[in-house]
Amino acid sequence: MPEISRFYGIRITIYFDDHLPSHFHAEYGEYEAVFAIQNGEVINGKLPNTAKKLVKKWHGLQKDKIMEAWEHIQNDEVFEKVPPLE
Repeated sequence: MPEISRFYGIRITIYFDDHLPSHFHAEYGEYEAVFAIQNGEVINGKLPNTAKKLVKKWHGLQKDKIMEAWEHIQNDEVFEKVPPLE
C-alpha cells in the first residue's frame, strides 16, 4: 500500500490492485476512512471531524494528482507523491 501523501499526522495511501470505485485511504491515529476520488466523500470508515475536513480540503486541491497516482498504482507503475496540505 503505497503512501501518496502525509500531512498533519494524516497518512494517505492507495492499495495495489484495489477495487473500484477509485479511492484512497486516510489514517489518523487509530482511525481510518476510505474516500472516493470522484467526489471526496467517505465510502467507509471514520475520522475525527477535523481530520476529515483536512482530507476533504486536500482532496479538493489535489483531485487530479490523486487520480493520476491511483491509475499509476493500479497499473504497477512509478507514481509521484501528491503534495501535502500546507
